[in-house]
Amino acid sequence: MAAARELFAAGCRTPEATRRTSRSSRVAALGRAGYRRYDERTATRLHDLAEAVREAYGDDLRRLPHGDGQELEQALRRFTGIGPVGAAIFCREVQGVWPGLAPYLDDTAIEGARRLGLPASADELAALVAPADLPRLAAGCIRAARSTALVEELSRSPR
Repeated sequence: MAAARELFAAGCRTPEATRRTSRSSRVAALGRAGYRRYDERTATRLHDLAEAVREAYGDDLRRLPHGDGQELEQALRRFTGIGPVGAAIFCREVQGVWPGLAPYLDDTAIEGARRLGLPASADELAALVAPADLPRLAAGCIRAARSTALVEELSRSPR
């Protein structure tokens, strides 16, 4: 989140705007966010990704094929540097604004829901919240899947 905030402040709000920023401003933004080890490579990759989005989708990510999560994941993974985890994160987050994609809850999110005692079905989980809140629910389930301590803490909390 810190990196996104810094990149936005540096002008990287759209693919076109990202291409217009200087490499040094992207490096500085990443540095302010704590990216010291990979800041140079990441700054270059951001520009290259912005160029790829221009070439493939005319600077408009809404043109990505997104009939379902698998189709969108495959389209995203064609971009250099976007793997299964990055594609899944994008899908989880964008379902709040692309309701046709919802519910997008990958295996990790479903595992987190199970650990929290929530339904282990994407449709049943989605029914628990408003569509705009589904990305937050998915993020919480991901955290639960990755943190036994969090699950234990929540199980001790009064409901």
